[in-house]
Amino acid sequence: MNFLAHAWLARGGSDDFLYGNLIADGVKGSDLTAWPAEVALGIRHHRRVDAYVDRHPVVLAARRRAPADIRRFAGIALDLVWDHFVARELALDRLESHLVLRSYRVISQRGAPTRLERMMPVLVAQDWMHRYADFTFTCDAVRGIGNRLSGPNRLAELVPWLEQDYAGLERDFHQLWPAVTLELAVAPAAN
Repeated sequence: MNFLAHAWLARGGSDDFLYGNLIADGVKGSDLTAWPAEVALGIRHHRRVDAYVDRHPVVLAARRRAPADIRRFAGIALDLVWDHFVARELALDRLESHLVLRSYRVISQRGAPTRLERMMPVLVAQDWMHRYADFTFTCDAVRGIGNRLSGPNRLAELVPWLEQDYAGLERDFHQLWPAVTLELAVAPAAN
């Protein structure tokens, strides 16, 4: 799962909790004492979601369908593809999302850890979360991440597989997403 899915799963929590979920990929290590308690809870939640998704049988099967020589990069590409399907599920190609706008506000007000500080303003300015509904944009994002990794762009090499297996990946998503939301979505706090 990527930014949009993590935001959706965290939407019932406080802005601090949401922020922790959004920046977790930029936070290293298990010692989160430097972070406010709710932000640390959000970081832990994000990590729980990632662990759950990475071990899910549907995801393991999808990864096995990826070309063998670049399969080890498939998890990164799939995280963005799941966001594409979340965006489609939420009709973000037709509707402006209050959750997306809230996420952008939270990111803009607080900044991001060093590892994400250059990317987060671009994510907001270019409205990536709404744009994930466009599969071409999602594939371009996969290629873009590959450009930031050292060595040849192995993620770009996965794009033809993503395009060819789109229907299978969509079926996978429709099995995966209900399980993830049932297990890991945070309900709004009671008043």
